[in-house]
Amino acid sequence: MEIWELIKYLFLGLLQGFTEPIPVSSSGHLVIVREIFGIEAQGLSFEIFLNTASLLAVLFIYRYDILSILGNLSRFLFRSARDADAVDDAKYTMYLIIATIPVGIMGLLLKDVIGENISVGFVGLMLLVTGLALWFIKNKRGEKRDGELTVKDSIIVGLAQVVALTPGVSRSGAALVGAMAVGLNQKNALRFVFLLYIPVSLGTALIGIPDIVNDPNIDTLWIGYLLAFTASVIATYFALRWLQGVMERGYLIIFSYYCFAIGSLSILYQLFIA
Repeated sequence: MEIWELIKYLFLGLLQGFTEPIPVSSSGHLVIVREIFGIEAQGLSFEIFLNTASLLAVLFIYRYDILSILGNLSRFLFRSARDADAVDDAKYTMYLIIATIPVGIMGLLLKDVIGENISVGFVGLMLLVTGLALWFIKNKRGEKRDGELTVKDSIIVGLAQVVALTPGVSRSGAALVGAMAVGLNQKNALRFVFLLYIPVSLGTALIGIPDIVNDPNIDTLWIGYLLAFTASVIATYFALRWLQGVMERGYLIIFSYYCFAIGSLSILYQLFIA
């Protein structure tokens, strides 16, 4: 591969990896870059590769939470003596499953049309919607903890994720808005959102296996794919760590400002340049 091609894949990996966890829409940014700058990767499986890279970073960051939940869930399922932690995490797992169902169903139904013929202007409009939603929850300080979640809360967060199937609407942003709207505090909302990201992302990877297997470009582009994959893992890790710090300090509003700025510029581009 030529140097320019390698730089292109590196850039796309960094872009997707950095924008995946923060509430600014990674899919929307890929549309903007493709349309305005003409930078696009070949191959149907490329975005699936990058999605899987981000998944690995999320798994690493939340590895202790995942192992704890799995251990408690195992005790709940296979032991007659069930302690409070085992019961709590069994319920928590159920809530994650419930919240996954809406986006899983709609993702399967719409997988062939999601992202088709999306303009920069439309992405800009959806970024404004994302920014507005983040603005409304900027000062919300919920008190609800993991053990106080309900089935209704899970359904609301799950439906919020469905909205994020639209390019330009951030998945993490929509889920965060839903989680904080039902009263979760910022730390627990962020944890729920990214534990919820795991089955959603894993499902996307599994659905995309046929595309990966049948991708005619994989033999010639594997170096670029590997470079982008590595860049996406690293970028996702640092972006998510940064987001955790932002949430702890209560500065979620900076993403609202960013969405307003990029959304407005995207709309102006569509109106006067495209």
